[in-house]
Amino acid sequence: MTEFVIVTTTTDERAVADAIAQAAVEAGEAACARIGSAESVYRWQSELCRTPEFVVELKTTADAADRLQRTIARLHNYELPEVLVTPVLGGSAGYLGWLRDQVAAVET
Repeated sequence: MTEFVIVTTTTDERAVADAIAQAAVEAGEAACARIGSAESVYRWQSELCRTPEFVVELKTTADAADRLQRTIARLHNYELPEVLVTPVLGGSAGYLGWLRDQVAAVET
């Protein structure tokens, strides 16, 4: 199992993206969050949709991912929010050490 993961979600409301990012970092469930914009194309309830969305990418540890997913579910505005957990296979030792320290500093 990998030690670090990126948890990704999308929403059509900037305020929801901001709330998820802030809550996750404040609670120590993520070391940091990146919010970007995208246009999503998908099928929902048999209808083809095209929606401008905000992508929230949260960097965290594998151990904190479940807590983070619960925070996303609590704050999200979608009936079925996208939540994907992607393993981090490597990276800068200094950055990964900082990430570990930020999440571990507040873990319970």
